[in-house]
Amino acid sequence: MKKFITIVGFIVMPILFGHFMTSCSTVPLTGRHQLNMLPESELMAMSITQYDQFLQENELSTNQRETQMVKRVGNKIAHAVEKYLNENGLGNRVAGYRWEFNLVENDVPNAWCMPGGKVVVYTGILPITKNEKGLAVVMGHEIAHAIARHGNERMSQGMLIQMGGLALATAIDQKPEETKALFMTAYGMGTTVGISLPYSRAHETEADKLGLIFMAMAGYDPHEAIEFWKRMANLGGQKPPEFLSTHPADETRVRNLEAFLPEAMKYYKP
Repeated sequence: MKKFITIVGFIVMPILFGHFMTSCSTVPLTGRHQLNMLPESELMAMSITQYDQFLQENELSTNQRETQMVKRVGNKIAHAVEKYLNENGLGNRVAGYRWEFNLVENDVPNAWCMPGGKVVVYTGILPITKNEKGLAVVMGHEIAHAIARHGNERMSQGMLIQMGGLALATAIDQKPEETKALFMTAYGMGTTVGISLPYSRAHETEADKLGLIFMAMAGYDPHEAIEFWKRMANLGGQKPPEFLSTHPADETRVRNLEAFLPEAMKYYKP
């Protein structure tokens, strides 16, 4: 009997999962169907708490020139994206957003964006971005993750896999630490290796494409993305093979970006 139930589970769960993937939500511009089971309002409430805690526990940069550059680039991209979404009947994607951009002292080359437009850039990525256009590549990419609701999608998958589809409010109440860890991972503040990796690579590629469009909308030449990722590739160091990485291999990423540049240039207004 147990064997029968297990077999049925293996058959039914992919069908249910596929149903959610094709009916829940559609990503702007790419048109990809996605699974977003969690209320954005609840995720935004969580993001405010986690963002404030992160800022309390980490040192903000005292470099005013670099801090202002982060805020300037972020606001330009956010304004351009909101304008596009509102003009195309997609304003619900940024409903309730209160954009915030902060530069944090950390040598790791990283950046992330939470629901509601809560963005952090680490100082460690600035030597690689080199200039405002390079920074626009990074921030366009991270803002794309938020607009595409990749975090919601990844966390929805995680809730199904790890908590059996438990409601978010219930998970916060009954499993606060596990839920927090899942949230941090879903929004790029943690790492994971496992069943969700292929979706993560798909998200990265989609964010690359949307990021090109978003930086172009804000007046930044998307060709800069090619140069930025080549600089990232030249950092060296031991990297995992692509199938074990949540990010596309450098060569794959550059090749995909080059192929998508003509589409992104349609939105470029210098």
